[in-house]
Amino acid sequence: MTTKTVFTTGEAAKICKVSQQTIIRCFDNGSLKGFRVPGSRFRRIPRDQLYAFMKENGIPTDALESGKRKVLIVDDDEELVELMVDVFARDGRFDIKSANNGFDAGMQVREFRPDLVILDIMLPDINGREVCQRVRSDNTLESVKIICISGMIEQDKVADIRAAGADDFMHKPFGVDKLLERGCEMLDMDKLATGT
Repeated sequence: MTTKTVFTTGEAAKICKVSQQTIIRCFDNGSLKGFRVPGSRFRRIPRDQLYAFMKENGIPTDALESGKRKVLIVDDDEELVELMVDVFARDGRFDIKSANNGFDAGMQVREFRPDLVILDIMLPDINGREVCQRVRSDNTLESVKIICISGMIEQDKVADIRAAGADDFMHKPFGVDKLLERGCEMLDMDKLATGT
């Protein structure tokens, strides 16, 4: 995998976890160095400039260093976890961790700071809804996307789960490729051109 050396303002915004407007403003006022694409108004930011900008502003640079998006998979069904880990790992653009109960999930969210959480609603200790609410009550985690999964939930409960903070919901059983696709959509990532 090649590490990107030049970023668009949108990509820089995602890496820094700020709005694109903020990046454009910093670019235009000179605090974030970059260049314009000749003959267009597109702004581009070289990697080293983005790195310097992040260091200067106290923004964690791990997102830039690995360039990978972090996914936390939470489910007590080990076989399913393996399947999900496998499909995200094959994509090659993710750092993946997993947890098999709500308590571990809560710890991992704070330490690992994932971009995406795939969360089973029916966990052995606390239910996934509660995990959602905990993530949503921490404003440093507001950019985290949550996809809840379950095989036991009636349609009318789905609204509850969304109200608790889930961005999306998928019924089990589902195709893990579908899940990957949905995850990529949520993180605004291009679908990988798989050699089909």
